[in-house]
Amino acid sequence: MEAAPAVIPADGPSAGLLELDALRADLADAGYTVGGLEALLGSVASTALRREQAVPARRALRSRPEPAAVLASAFLLGEPVLRRDLDAALPRLGAEGAARCGLLTLAGSGPDDEARTVVELAPYAAEDAAGAVSWWIASDVGERSAGGPLRPDHVVGVGGASTTLAGLTVPGPAVRALDLGTGCGIQALHAARHADAVVATDVSDRSLTFARFNAALAGTALDLRLGSMLEPVAGERFDLVVSNPPFVITPRAADAALPRYTYRDGGRAGDALVRDLITGVGEVLAPGGVAQLLGNWEHRRGEDWRERVGGWLEASGLDGWVVQREVADPAEYAETWLRDGGLTPDRDRARWRLAYEKWLDDFEARGVEAVGFGYVTLRRPSFGSPTLRRVEQHGGPVRQPLGAHVAATLRAHDWLAVTPDAVLVAARLVVAPDVTDERYLTPGDADPRIVLLRQGGGFGHVVQADTALAGFVGACDGELTVGQIVGALATLTDVPAADLGAALLPIVRDLVRDGLLLPPAG
Repeated sequence: MEAAPAVIPADGPSAGLLELDALRADLADAGYTVGGLEALLGSVASTALRREQAVPARRALRSRPEPAAVLASAFLLGEPVLRRDLDAALPRLGAEGAARCGLLTLAGSGPDDEARTVVELAPYAAEDAAGAVSWWIASDVGERSAGGPLRPDHVVGVGGASTTLAGLTVPGPAVRALDLGTGCGIQALHAARHADAVVATDVSDRSLTFARFNAALAGTALDLRLGSMLEPVAGERFDLVVSNPPFVITPRAADAALPRYTYRDGGRAGDALVRDLITGVGEVLAPGGVAQLLGNWEHRRGEDWRERVGGWLEASGLDGWVVQREVADPAEYAETWLRDGGLTPDRDRARWRLAYEKWLDDFEARGVEAVGFGYVTLRRPSFGSPTLRRVEQHGGPVRQPLGAHVAATLRAHDWLAVTPDAVLVAARLVVAPDVTDERYLTPGDADPRIVLLRQGGGFGHVVQADTALAGFVGACDGELTVGQIVGALATLTDVPAADLGAALLPIVRDLVRDGLLLPPAG
């Protein structure tokens, strides 16, 4: 049952049960879904809309009478629509009911009077560890429709980072889950699919208003709490913690040129928020509990970023795995987040330039040469000391959802940690079903010049194999032990078995760790 949160002002959508039932049924009957919109818009307009370019979508929806077209024009593009058209698109709720829910404003009571949305209500579809899911998610009108800078307490909708984290989250079951910095509530909704109870916190009361509405529309109960990061849950324990925190590195100098957006700016200098979250989240993790978050970290002059972020893992007292996915130079980073907030040179060149300068000054003061973005997975060991310290760069394509792969990687690490080589040689390993063997030959050659072992899922690892490693992996079908395969290869290659084993076993461990080879079941 939902706990009573702090008082939240009615600055955002709200609805009673009957209104929610009517809205849900109207949206479904209208075909206002991700698939329905893609069919309505066509591939060009749909792709452009994902790039935040609305012109092709406006052209595709112009004068279209279908309910889904009317709803998309109003709730996605921010276009005014006639009240009579909205009444037809929402026959149960009606324009009047949508206005009572805080979704839009009405210019008058006549059928030809205009209705204009005050929130974005977008269809959402994704696949997480629990399977496919679809909802409707309300958020503040974005820069695409607002046409200018956003309000400081802007509640952002679902973006690429949101879906990345949702797909990354390990599957349950979990008794209690926590979403830190819930925003519109999307991570909490995903967590509720495999947790008995979900607590969601945010420093923004407007965010909690939207999260409450979205949870109610999805038919999900959330325990919503107002407060900064871990403060509202001090002393509690959770099996799963997820967070897409306000990690954007923002200059701290107070200036009107740099508004503070609560959804992305945690109010701390540099990357301190991510550091503090990594080193502090263990306070609320139950034994065996996992925390997963997204973050930025600085690459500082004269300091290896791996050592710096690795030091945060060391200080956390937890198992830790960091995957850096992208790197931006300081200018690119500043441009991205200026544009995200609706500040562009064509709208206000003087203010844009001043903000740009402050961002670069801030980076220069700390010797920042680049900013990394990536995934962090932390785990409190069920017993004993942490054994996992993994900090790596992986910029290649990945196949979402990654949650099951992350969970399997943690299990593989645990197995390897208690399996010395003397035991490993007695294990029967199996090639993962998504691994392929690619061979490249020069025309006329009998033997391949290059052999690649390619992982089809997960992080898509590619390993260049010599003849011995390719032969070893090819023989891993669960019938022979590691030692038996090494012995057979030693005979074939006329290499002493001890020497071949010493060369292969470290690589075999890496292949098990990364999921190309599977350890024995159980």
